[in-house]
Amino acid sequence: MSWPGHGRWGGIPAGSVPDPAGGGCAEEHRCDTEGHPRFFNQLFSGLDHHALAGRFLTETLNTSPYTYEVAPVLVLMEEQVLAKLRELVGWSSGDGIFAPGIPDPSRGVSLSPLCPWQPVRAALGVKRRSLSWAGGSMSNMLAMNVARFRRFPESRSRGNWDLPRLGLFASQESHYSILKGAALLGIGTDNVHLVRTDERGKMIPEELEKEIQRVKAEGSEPLFVCATSGTTVLGAFDPLDAIADVCARHGLWLHVDAAWGGSALLSPRLRHLLAGIHRADSVTWNPHKLLMAGLQCSAFLLRDSSGLLQRCHGVGASYLFQRDKFYDVSLDTGDKSPQCGRRADGLKLWILWKAVGTRGLAQRVERAFGASRYLLEQVKRREGFQLVMEPEFINLCFWFIPPSLRGQENSPQFWEKLGKVAPAIKEKMIRRGSMMVGYQPQGSHVNFFRQIITNPAVTRQDLDFFLDEIQELGWDL
Repeated sequence: MSWPGHGRWGGIPAGSVPDPAGGGCAEEHRCDTEGHPRFFNQLFSGLDHHALAGRFLTETLNTSPYTYEVAPVLVLMEEQVLAKLRELVGWSSGDGIFAPGIPDPSRGVSLSPLCPWQPVRAALGVKRRSLSWAGGSMSNMLAMNVARFRRFPESRSRGNWDLPRLGLFASQESHYSILKGAALLGIGTDNVHLVRTDERGKMIPEELEKEIQRVKAEGSEPLFVCATSGTTVLGAFDPLDAIADVCARHGLWLHVDAAWGGSALLSPRLRHLLAGIHRADSVTWNPHKLLMAGLQCSAFLLRDSSGLLQRCHGVGASYLFQRDKFYDVSLDTGDKSPQCGRRADGLKLWILWKAVGTRGLAQRVERAFGASRYLLEQVKRREGFQLVMEPEFINLCFWFIPPSLRGQENSPQFWEKLGKVAPAIKEKMIRRGSMMVGYQPQGSHVNFFRQIITNPAVTRQDLDFFLDEIQELGWDL
């Protein structure tokens, strides 16, 4: 199987990544930084210089795209990018906004307790990380709020007091922001009903139907269903058409959390994973993940074109949103957001898109998918590596079984001991500074590694090193 770049995925040629004696990265190239090609820990990594130029411009301009008069070009760019994202979803019209975000002042400072930047943190007075109100989590919460407003417009003024007990539905593999959103909006986490998934982590539509019927029988009013396109751990894509059928029967708002998997829509080879997304009422899509637009860049997309987003969140502050301005005041988009000041997150994506084009973005997605398939082949060939399941997307989940545990699969203590392997290996790799990869338990599965490739600088050499390093660090466990 061949990939673009003859053994590399569009970035640094094989052999150019710092690799001092001992197999680790030099101190100045520690792998606890998201831009390093051996950082596989999150759903985002790497650095695109076009998007970086947009980020520099955003900081330099230091403006907010809440009104056309203070950010005319940025407002138009944002509207153009949102329209293009909606077009990829399959909507010819609609609405949307980039989810608001407050920059974290310690953003960019490594979390690793071993990081040499810790003295810098201390000098800056950064004792702990502050909280950011941004990203896919915020986009999901906006969907919940808009869904409630559409069904119960009076909730905006009266709150939840006059409402029936509402029911929200998401899969067992859905993002935790659904629970957080229910708490934040006063709906309550007890009213989030987690629907069973199949063995691959996909929501089972028949189980959704049963949950809706059960909630109705208990006297609650079903309101909102969140399907996921690209779950955080397994990378599963819920069957959107079947879920949309269930929502249509019951008159429920269908939201698709495509924060991770939405970028597959750019690829003719992969967009089938999101078949039926055009039937959703709203979509979350994070270009800062697979497209490398840079944190933070999260689009909340809405099929409705009647001004629902504005009616839900707008207050019409007279010192910002005067109705008698000399230009088209529909360009004052800031009142659609629950936040006032807002970063111009559309600029970096606009520049990135203009620079590489739609095909270039598609190639980025396909390159990451191809790299994950190369790694999958290597995992299958190596002794001691065991897949959790065949991957559907870019998430590659596996166990490493040390020699001391091989052949003991039927032992009562096997899985308990295996669950301690991934944390031990990760501690070693972080102390060595050689690379970083995530692990977690999932359902009945004990701790396993979840490997994510998004950085175009990742080469086959990096992926071979990744497996070699896990094998070396775990050999004597």
